[in-house]
Amino acid sequence: QVQLLESGGGLVQTGGSLRLSCTASGRTQNIYAMGWFRQAPGKEREFVASTTWSGNLTGYFDSVKSRFTISRDIARNTVNLQMNSLKPEDTAIYYCALKVVNGKAAGYDFWGQGTQVTVSS
Repeated sequence: QVQLLESGGGLVQTGGSLRLSCTASGRTQNIYAMGWFRQAPGKEREFVASTTWSGNLTGYFDSVKSRFTISRDIARNTVNLQMNSLKPEDTAIYYCALKVVNGKAAGYDFWGQGTQVTVSS
């Protein structure tokens, strides 16, 4: 099993920045990728950003490109999401997710509990 612990959420004004972190613990030997998703009230969960663990390949949702940056710290089993130029529409619960080698054919295998990000206008 893998446990994911998110941190860094909070309240920020439009145009401000936040940095989310997610640390994996437990059986972390076979991480394939980690990512961030978010869910706003009344909406479905959506992809935000992801990074592979060994290939350093990243992907972003169109609306966050050029504003958000995902990075990984392999030594600490941590993935970070630097969020700049935040907008009210970025308000959501942000979830960290982890995919293991030989895990599910599609989607992520483990999820964090989520951290609230609120952007005031």
